[in-house]
Amino acid sequence: MAIPAALPPLPFNPTRVRSYVLRLPLFTRLVLLAIVVFWLLELQTIWGVVQWGSLTPSEIGIGSMYRLNTYPFIHVGFFHAFVNLLALTPLLERFEAEHGTLTAVALFLGPLSTFPAGIYILIEKFILHSNTAVVGASVWVFLLLGSEAIKTFKSNPYFSLGTAKIPTWTSPLFACALVSIFMPNTSFLGHLSAIIIGYLLGLGYLKVLVPPEKILRWIEGKLNLLGRLPHYVSVDQKTYGRYGVLPTATAAVGAVIRRLRSNPQFLFVRLPYILSLLCIIAGVVWLLLLPLDEYARRTYISENALLPGQVHAYFSGSEQNIFRGYKRELESLLNSGNQEGQEAKDSELTPVISDQIQSVLRAAGLKVATQKYEYTSSGITHEGQNVYAIIHAPRGDATEAIVLVAAWKTADGELNLNGVSLALTLARYFKRWSLWSKDIIFLFPPDSKSGTQAWIDAYHDMQPPSVQPLPLKSGALQGGLVIEYPFDHRFESLHIVYDGVNGQLPNLDLFNTVISIAGGQMGIGTSLQEMWEHDDSYQKRLQTILRGMVKQGFGHATGAHSSFIPYHIDAITLQTKGDGWQDEMALGRTVESLCRSLNNLLEHLHQSFFFYLLMHTNRFVSIGTYLPSAMLIAGNFTIMAIALWMRTGYYMHALATSTTKGEGPQDKKSPADQATNAETNGELNDSNPKELPSPGSVLERQLALPLTLVIGLHLLGLVPLFIFNNIHHKYYTTATYTCLGAGVILPLIVSALLNHGVSSPPTTQQYFLTKSFSLLLLGLFLSTLATLNFSLSFMVGLLCAPLSFVKRISPQTKAALRYPIAILGLLVLNVLSPPAVLIGACWYSGVTVETVLTQAAFGWNVWGMWTQVVVWCVWWPAWVVGCVLLGSSLL
Repeated sequence: MAIPAALPPLPFNPTRVRSYVLRLPLFTRLVLLAIVVFWLLELQTIWGVVQWGSLTPSEIGIGSMYRLNTYPFIHVGFFHAFVNLLALTPLLERFEAEHGTLTAVALFLGPLSTFPAGIYILIEKFILHSNTAVVGASVWVFLLLGSEAIKTFKSNPYFSLGTAKIPTWTSPLFACALVSIFMPNTSFLGHLSAIIIGYLLGLGYLKVLVPPEKILRWIEGKLNLLGRLPHYVSVDQKTYGRYGVLPTATAAVGAVIRRLRSNPQFLFVRLPYILSLLCIIAGVVWLLLLPLDEYARRTYISENALLPGQVHAYFSGSEQNIFRGYKRELESLLNSGNQEGQEAKDSELTPVISDQIQSVLRAAGLKVATQKYEYTSSGITHEGQNVYAIIHAPRGDATEAIVLVAAWKTADGELNLNGVSLALTLARYFKRWSLWSKDIIFLFPPDSKSGTQAWIDAYHDMQPPSVQPLPLKSGALQGGLVIEYPFDHRFESLHIVYDGVNGQLPNLDLFNTVISIAGGQMGIGTSLQEMWEHDDSYQKRLQTILRGMVKQGFGHATGAHSSFIPYHIDAITLQTKGDGWQDEMALGRTVESLCRSLNNLLEHLHQSFFFYLLMHTNRFVSIGTYLPSAMLIAGNFTIMAIALWMRTGYYMHALATSTTKGEGPQDKKSPADQATNAETNGELNDSNPKELPSPGSVLERQLALPLTLVIGLHLLGLVPLFIFNNIHHKYYTTATYTCLGAGVILPLIVSALLNHGVSSPPTTQQYFLTKSFSLLLLGLFLSTLATLNFSLSFMVGLLCAPLSFVKRISPQTKAALRYPIAILGLLVLNVLSPPAVLIGACWYSGVTVETVLTQAAFGWNVWGMWTQVVVWCVWWPAWVVGCVLLGSSLL
């Protein structure tokens, strides 16, 4: 058999192929590398690459918009990736060589990926009502074929097939049809969508999406991309060669900067409004992004000493008979009281219930004490008697304690009979154990609003004269648990209430411990923020965050646990909800396991977060993630205040100087008045740079009137603050509407006094300074408040956002235009006034104004709530200043 002298020649020249590959431009290389990397990642089974990055119509949402850009890089199998690599390489290489690397990056990672995807989703989901997922770089292949076909059509409109002349632009359509026929599992609709975008690109309709060459040159020059990146294609390859040297952009940039510096109208007038608006939009968008998985974190326990669920709970069996016996005793007292014709009021029932609870606790061997208290708020007297008992730790020295609270009335005003009976049973049960290293205090207040507050104030010797001191105390309180079981049937799940006074929150480790024990060890469902059917979707997460923000922003107590948190005692309330198969024994074992975990602590909970937003029982956002949202909104006021301050000095002085030089010597106006007039007329004489003031010259700012007005309005806010916290509750509705009417009249009166009640009306500079000082204080207060009560700062900042854009309308404006704008602005601001917002919120939630203000006054007088200070001494004065500026436009 003869042996051939040489192998047959290859159908291609390997040297030329190697040379071609080595000369591929940068972006083309990166795209090919990305396709290969994703194909290699598909070989593993831990992470589904196709499921993660495919273009699936039903999966497209706010959190999965990345799919609009990732699907071209992902392929199903080696053959799919190999064919697309061969087809894409020459087309993409040619495009990048013609347009440059930066342009190719901007287009292919942007509109040339998202536009075909958008067309495909629109047709596939909303017209065909289907959900076919697509992947592959063939979308770019057919897009570039469509663009090249349009270019070919312009120079060679037809190609002949026999006697027929076929337009050359149809060639991609034929290729699309043939691929769909001969290659299985290909998407005709996806390829057709790409061809449509390719046609638009070739016809020039997408030129608006191409980055300007000036910007590209500036980026290339600043980053020195040609010197740093090999195979980089310059935007100037047509003039300077494919890898030519770019001209410097320093001169052009310097010219732009010089033009901006010589244009104060843009720097000090237009730019601050743009920046303020962007800050507000960015703050809101930032908050809307928090529920996404990319920003939220899974909860975890930082304090290892807690060891949740690591012990066996023994509360069961015979303890249920004890529970039923205590419950029957309390029920008999209630029934006897009703038979004797007594009304079911705390003041009449407390002595009887108190005596019975004391006898039960003493019989169990606990040290028992009582405390009487009395509060008066809004003409309503809140009085009662707290009963509490202490189990001294057999293995402790009475320096630390845990509090277990069972109020006779829940936070919703329901009778907590099962909760009190369970606490009495647990007191008897805990007394028999010798494992406690901390004292355990059982507290039985008559209600959840005032009783717990009176007890915790007296425990720290901070009580008012109307509250008795405590005759019996223990050590430092490490934590608190509140039990609420207000019905007789079994329950389905536990609702965890954790919000404290003034937006304070317990340590996140305590919340996570409850979730771990109830859900993991006991098998009890948990919920928060009254979200009974939480499916962990984006909408439910956002709704949970917003509900938590509303409660935190109001700053009121949400349960008996709220009184502990201002004293740095972590506490939560466990509320039974639903009708299921869990009984009082399951709740008792949960409380037992929680007390065992707190008993393990060697120090206060401190390792986890105190500032957080919960969106689910296992998802949260920490302060470092959510704080920029409120800071951006507060920052817009500071930006506008600084701009107005600069405008009254540099910008207005420039106007004054140019105006002074243009006037004759007989003009006797002062520079400030001339600056005011020039500013009023909107004139800026910057045609002659020599007329601009020197850097050392400064226009004196007239600060007396603006400072007096702003400080006076802030002090005036003390009047409604005092009134709404001290009048009788039956006058709250009348006072609210009176305040609403006074808010309409007061700005007009102040405007009239400023314009006609003083020797000379305020100048434009003084109006600007008034707004500047007001916004500066508003931004300062809200920025500080954001670190203490994020939700209150965010809500007040949003309601005050229009104040950044409110200004006094120039008297030079025609009256037919000036009056309607000013009146419309006043109407909008009056809708956003504190009384109007209160009335609207009460109408929306279905509660009366009297109820809300009575609760707010009680919070001020008893809980130490300072939400009213923010409303009347921060929000309301800034609102009045905005109305004064618009009111002065009418005079």
